[in-house]
Amino acid sequence: MTADPLPLALGTGPAVLAFDVGGTDTKSALIDRDGRVLGLRRTATPIDPADPAASVVGSLADLARAHLEEQPGVRPSTVGLSVPGIVDEVDGVGVFASNFGWRDAPIRDLAERVLGLPVAFGHDVRAAGDAEHRLGAARGYDDVIVLAIGTGIAGSIMLAGRPLVGGGFAGEIGHMLADPSGERCACGAIGCLETIASAGAIARRYAAASGTAVSGAREVLAAASAGDALAEAVWSDALDALADALARLTATIAPQAVVIGGGLSQAGDALFDPLRERLDARLSFHRRPTLVRARLGDDAGLLGTALAARDLVSGPTREDRA
Repeated sequence: MTADPLPLALGTGPAVLAFDVGGTDTKSALIDRDGRVLGLRRTATPIDPADPAASVVGSLADLARAHLEEQPGVRPSTVGLSVPGIVDEVDGVGVFASNFGWRDAPIRDLAERVLGLPVAFGHDVRAAGDAEHRLGAARGYDDVIVLAIGTGIAGSIMLAGRPLVGGGFAGEIGHMLADPSGERCACGAIGCLETIASAGAIARRYAAASGTAVSGAREVLAAASAGDALAEAVWSDALDALADALARLTATIAPQAVVIGGGLSQAGDALFDPLRERLDARLSFHRRPTLVRARLGDDAGLLGTALAARDLVSGPTREDRA
């Protein structure tokens, strides 16, 4: 079987198995010694409310078996596994994930027991950020934020070339306060950024204001471009909330660049041009970050997870960290 057409090969290194587990689906692949990503699969993530950790990890064994049967000549030495939520990468614990329903779940231990290989366990957005930093649009920046804007909003923060983890709590940019009198977020707080500026929120807020159901933020942007005043207001509110958040982050950690990925980044210039203007208007003496679109797309999390699995064997290379 030939390699799947991912944007970049990982380079030579140990063969690994990678799982990027999401609340809806799981992406998985084998990576061979030449860095080719083989047999890329996307499967539904099974979540049993009675024991979500066991059901999710148990499904990985079936996926691993299928990958190894397809590629009998590739024998992985380690596994990479990333999940959303609050993740303690040191102890291998899924501290909390609302879409899975687990708390303090020993995910790494469970996975190592089921798969029989050492597991590099981490956070999905930090994995994506690491891939962008080593292979993609964040490469060459020591101080950078990789921001994923889709159904929600989350970030990966690199300072001096090292990830800011904060015990697993860093990077929850979508839960910065954006509007003290705003909507209640799924996290329980009022007025989080992602209740205004995520792709999901943009679609939801427009539907509520107009009484018209829409398939997603792309449809709202199209309506705004066509002169729909309600769509223009919803889109403008999202841009303002994002610019406010980025201005606060710029004043606090002074990133050289902000790399934006996720579904909303597909808006292209319609997102980046007005966001640059609004961010610039909110800054004075500050170092202005370059705003760029993520390069690795939907594959970033899986690629970063594979890199973490390789690091477990050999550590990151100088070239990766350049």
